Amino acid sequence: MAGILRARSARSVLLVLLLCFTLAAGVAVAGQMNGRSMQHTTTKFSGVKVNAGTAIHIKQGSQNILTLSDDFQVPDTPDPHWQLVDSRGTTYLLDRLTVKGDRTIKSITVPAYVPDVAKVQIYCSWAEALLGEASFAAPVK
Repeated sequence: MAGILRARSARSVLLVLLLCFTLAAGVAVAGQMNGRSMQHTTTKFSGVKVNAGTAIHIKQGSQNILTLSDDFQVPDTPDPHWQLVDSRGTTYLLDRLTVKGDRTIKSITVPAYVPDVAKVQIYCSWAEALLGEASFAAPVK
């Protein structure tokens, strides 16, 4: 009889330890997701003029930020812009990629009205042509 009670007691202790470990792991993951920024990277850009680099998404507080990788090549076109596509296929034409003085805007804040981002595109507003696009594995919010 004493052996059965010890076995039950040992199982109970083991179960409590397992629950504590699971709870601690869950709290750590939640803290990582809320306190630190999670990073998502697109596939490589592919298109008529843009065939290198990726876009990286991070969440800083309530802001979603997209940044082009260092190996991204700015296309030699008159008016390249950032363009986003959400999970429903709606496109959002955003800021110019290059500004006065040939300065490149390699990072943008996604506007609050964009519900999620499935694809990042480089679009030439002057020629009204898609220059290249890159996709996320799953839409980012």
